[in-house]
Amino acid sequence: MSKAETDRKTLQIAFFANLAMFLIGIAGWLIAQSAGLLADAFDMLADASGYALAFVAVGRSKRLQKTAAHWNGALLVLLGLGVIGEVIRRWIYGSDPMGMVITAFALLSLAVNGSVLAMLSKYRNAEEVHLRATWRDTRADVWVNVGVLLSGAVIAVTGNRYVDLVSGLVISLFVIHEGMEIWEDAARADG
Repeated sequence: MSKAETDRKTLQIAFFANLAMFLIGIAGWLIAQSAGLLADAFDMLADASGYALAFVAVGRSKRLQKTAAHWNGALLVLLGLGVIGEVIRRWIYGSDPMGMVITAFALLSLAVNGSVLAMLSKYRNAEEVHLRATWRDTRADVWVNVGVLLSGAVIAVTGNRYVDLVSGLVISLFVIHEGMEIWEDAARADG
């Protein structure tokens, strides 16, 4: 199997894992009323989009690879801003996040993202910018999952809804930062 075929297979698995976790995360957001789970779900959607674009760019021109990485970074920024809007909405109108449910969904997301990160670790220092972007996205996902997991545990113990709002805001800012780093990496890439 060629490197391009292996890369496409890896990205295909990562895509389907993240698409499934996006749908599961949306269900978790609705059930648990959690801005943190929404941030995590949208991050999964951004990653699934990034994996799909990276899949298309494998073996293609450097310009297309840069475009795929730029799209990946821009989508993360946009989705992060969208979740900030949800945090503001929940701040104004209130919510009652369910800590144990948040924790359960975060554990599942962490298990999936940990597996995908292990699979994508070969791209950490890849020459191709779009492949480096997939690894960076997934590394960020693991940190997001840890943040959501911790916030869910704190909410379960304290019942404090503001922990979820702070978690959603911090995760959104982190996702925006990661998106900007991916954009800058793509801008510096040759091609």
